[in-house]
Amino acid sequence: MARLRFGVLISGSGSNLQAILDACVEGTVDGDVAVVISNKGDAYGLQRARKADVPALHLDAATYADRAAYDHAVCEALDAHEVDYVVMAGYMKLLGAEVLSAYPMRVVNIHPALLPSFPGAHAIRDAFDHGVKLTGVTVHFANEVFDEGPIIAQEAVPVLEDDTIEVLESRIHAVEHMLYPQVLAALAQRRITFEGRRVRVLPR
Repeated sequence: MARLRFGVLISGSGSNLQAILDACVEGTVDGDVAVVISNKGDAYGLQRARKADVPALHLDAATYADRAAYDHAVCEALDAHEVDYVVMAGYMKLLGAEVLSAYPMRVVNIHPALLPSFPGAHAIRDAFDHGVKLTGVTVHFANEVFDEGPIIAQEAVPVLEDDTIEVLESRIHAVEHMLYPQVLAALAQRRITFEGRRVRVLPR
């Protein structure tokens, strides 16, 4: 099977991007990061991409006439790099219809909570403040609603009695860096099937 080509969208430090880059190099994921796109010019993830000799693009939404024009530019960049899957790794913008239509059930996202609980940009803080004893990480297919698409995989993370928000956040990120490459490996091995909202990850 041909190696998959991933287009990774970021907005920040790119720690999940680094985990994906490492997994591709190590061979645990049968794929390659073909391009990294950020809506933030100062995103450290762009430096991670350049260090790995991966094309790194900054597309500033403020320079486009409207959201549709920005999404069109993102779609053009993904198409130009012949991407098979779009991987959102800390990308803090909602993708528009053009990208989602161009890559149906081929846009994946990671979220630092057990969806459908605690959606949104402050999931770790929200779960911590709510006092839950169990939170975690979700990888899902993205759709037109934030954190609502079909769930591919989840991993639980306990909230310990002496946790601080910083300690909990570090444990959640460690699970993210493990789970996201696992899901991309399953995609590369064509082990993920779906029917409606029911997604199955087949054994090796």
